[in-house]
Amino acid sequence: MSQSVANTRTVHAVCSHDCPDSCGVLVTVDALSGRATKIQGDPSHPVTRGFLCGKVAKYLDRVYSPDRLLYPMRRRAGVPKGPLPQGREAEAFERIGWDEALDEIAARLKGIAAEHGPESILPYSYAGTIGQLGFGSMDRRFFYRLGASQLDRTICSSAGGAALTSVYGIRLGVSPEDFAHAGFIIAWGANIHGNNIHLWPFIEEARRHGARLVVIDPYRTRTAALADEHLVINPGTDAALALGMMHVILRDGLEDAEYVASCTHGFDELKAHALKPKHAPEAVAKATGIDAATIERLARAYATAGRNGSRPAAIRLNYGIQRSENGGTAARAVAMLPLLTGAWQYKGGGLQLSTSGSFPFRSAALQMPELMQASPLGRTARTINMSQLGEALTAPDAGVGGPPVKAMLVYNSNPAAVAPNSNDVLSGMKREDLFTVVHEQFFTDTVDYADYILPAPTFLETKDVQGAYGHQYVQVSQQAIAPLGEARNNVRLFGELARRMGFTEACFDDREDELIEQALPADHPWFEGVTRESLEREGHIRLAMPKNEHGDTLPFSTAEWFRSPSGKGELVPVPVFKAPVESRANAGEYPLEFLPRKADNFMNSTFANIPVHQRMEARTAGYLEMHRSDAVPRGIMDGDEVEIFNARGSIKLRAHIDGQVGEGVVAARLEWNKLSGGGLNINALTSERLTDIGGGATFYSTLVEVRKA
Repeated sequence: MSQSVANTRTVHAVCSHDCPDSCGVLVTVDALSGRATKIQGDPSHPVTRGFLCGKVAKYLDRVYSPDRLLYPMRRRAGVPKGPLPQGREAEAFERIGWDEALDEIAARLKGIAAEHGPESILPYSYAGTIGQLGFGSMDRRFFYRLGASQLDRTICSSAGGAALTSVYGIRLGVSPEDFAHAGFIIAWGANIHGNNIHLWPFIEEARRHGARLVVIDPYRTRTAALADEHLVINPGTDAALALGMMHVILRDGLEDAEYVASCTHGFDELKAHALKPKHAPEAVAKATGIDAATIERLARAYATAGRNGSRPAAIRLNYGIQRSENGGTAARAVAMLPLLTGAWQYKGGGLQLSTSGSFPFRSAALQMPELMQASPLGRTARTINMSQLGEALTAPDAGVGGPPVKAMLVYNSNPAAVAPNSNDVLSGMKREDLFTVVHEQFFTDTVDYADYILPAPTFLETKDVQGAYGHQYVQVSQQAIAPLGEARNNVRLFGELARRMGFTEACFDDREDELIEQALPADHPWFEGVTRESLEREGHIRLAMPKNEHGDTLPFSTAEWFRSPSGKGELVPVPVFKAPVESRANAGEYPLEFLPRKADNFMNSTFANIPVHQRMEARTAGYLEMHRSDAVPRGIMDGDEVEIFNARGSIKLRAHIDGQVGEGVVAARLEWNKLSGGGLNINALTSERLTDIGGGATFYSTLVEVRKA
């Protein structure tokens, strides 16, 4: 969808960064120069409503940054891998042409595959773009055909996604528009105002009609500061709180018995479990740090919302809850709450963690896993968990058997900054025998360890189709401007590299329009009327999901919605709370719980190098946030330089005693290594221990000690 006015044209795009909002974007382009001159929200989008978050509102600063990588580059002979001072990184590389780069990369990959086996080659990517083509299409075809190790992409949402699927059989949730009809809203581990901003107006609309907003979070986020009540929970104890709420609901007979009978499986087992004394509010208070009276009040307010004509309760659950060792169980337990109260039956009631299951894109058609059978292996390749990259790069057999990792192709990610236990990650990436290719937009921490750099486009410079994990609109993102310099998107990069590897399959010639058509399901009722042509004409189209007699889409309001083995909401196996190994319940030498939090104005590590975004985050730059009761006994005053350490590593920051964290908890935000004091960021302290289900990262189960430097 594009419109022309005078000497400009307006192009419809979609923000492809890893955010539930998937904003409709309008890009104004100067018709003579081809330069984007303005970026704004699409006012016709019913959810994102014409405004952008602070990150993307300044997006042209990123697109036209003087620091963009614009040409392929090769590491100069004799220059060791590792960081150089910011602004001098290019000294380690020399510019080359695309043909030369691809020829040399293909030759190296062929040699490594021949000597060590194709499984010695590892792709590493995540959600630098969540467009269907950019996230997983031609790249997956390439690595499947090559026989490379598969990557288990767990670093963000795998535990929560597995939890939601285990309870409901599919990842659906309350639409953001329907939050406006809620009467009691819980933001559980969800910093809505910081990273889900387009839900906020619907919550404010609900509050104008009398709704109450309660935030459950160990950190005083922007959302917590604006809430009616902030419950400061001890990290990693969310399952205990959910079980405590269940105890009150079931003890007092506040469940919806009719809904439970028709739409749940395993209720009797869950009831017997939840009513045990260890789940009574008095016992749960000891684990969570939330007093028993508050737990009683929270449970009753939640369970009685929606009764007698009042507005229902909605939970906005976010992925922070599942980044602890017991995170999958915690997400399962919270996801069960609306099944007990029957909140799903009412407009505005239920829960939202992810709506990604609303979009049955034809991922198999895009990615073609059957190509593994045509690879030299002739079978399914081994899988390596991305949350254990340090082990994969330093263990002789990648920790899972098979050959050691001898080559890594990184795209859509910055593992040197974001992967846990960065000590081992950086040690592994520094290996001279590890051949590393990085497809990037900037000199990130990961690029510092590359043998070859390939320039990548922003979402303004490529075409894609996209769903969302926070609403129900499918969108096409048109290419607004020509790629800067010699940037090439994932589709072109891996298609051309496939040919140089000698792959002859016709699928490697597919272009963007063909891939979009392959991605769209022609026969799924929810995608009725959704074609490439209709998307290009309209920009965004709401999915044709089932509606009730009032014209409302209410997931899980009836049994027909469930995709679980029983065809109902699964309340078994019952959730069992276990304190994380690294928690205050097991604290010893390292008594403080550490929250390696995300910045409000960065997207994980994206935007961290852009000056305007750095200014927006200046309040917490280089700071360790502490509670006064933890600082004073350690002789630490506000502004002191402190060392934060555990058995895995150590970093230095400045103490900031600001009331954002509770007693026994310290927090610092994610930053690039090279932009952090000492050249290491918070992941020098985190572990590669995995979540109880889903194999996810456990960033928020980290114990540390702090001392004055």
